[in-house]
Amino acid sequence: MHDLDRIDIKILRALQTEGRLSNADLAARVHVSAPTCHRRTQRLFEEGYITGVHAQIAPEPVGLGAVVMVGVVLDRSTPESFAAFEDAVIRMEQVLDCSLVAGDFDYLLKIRVRDMSDFNTLHGKELIALPGVRQTRTFFVMKEVKDSAPLPF
Repeated sequence: MHDLDRIDIKILRALQTEGRLSNADLAARVHVSAPTCHRRTQRLFEEGYITGVHAQIAPEPVGLGAVVMVGVVLDRSTPESFAAFEDAVIRMEQVLDCSLVAGDFDYLLKIRVRDMSDFNTLHGKELIALPGVRQTRTFFVMKEVKDSAPLPF
């Protein structure tokens, strides 16, 4: 963050919590002119500080009320086996997040499905067939206490 000044940080914080702000409203909130705000926001996009702006959709109304965390252990720890697994999991639309982790698993997946039956089908047809999967460990989320919190900067 050494390239960011206090105005840039204010812009990032404001957009992180309310991405639908108009440029005029954002400029007023961070106390700069609209053209200055627009120029700074564009630079933040270009430099990769802002990677996108999107709507956060409520999962239940669109039929994806169940969250499942899956720990995955691969049969080999080689760059090729990691790459093959990652390439395959990227194409799975039900997988929201995939992280290479240290500890008991190689990867931790966050998956959204309709219900337990839907996950059972996904597990039997796709998850265990992913390249290099030796073992999976499944955790059904009973309650999301904190999800998609703003970055603390």
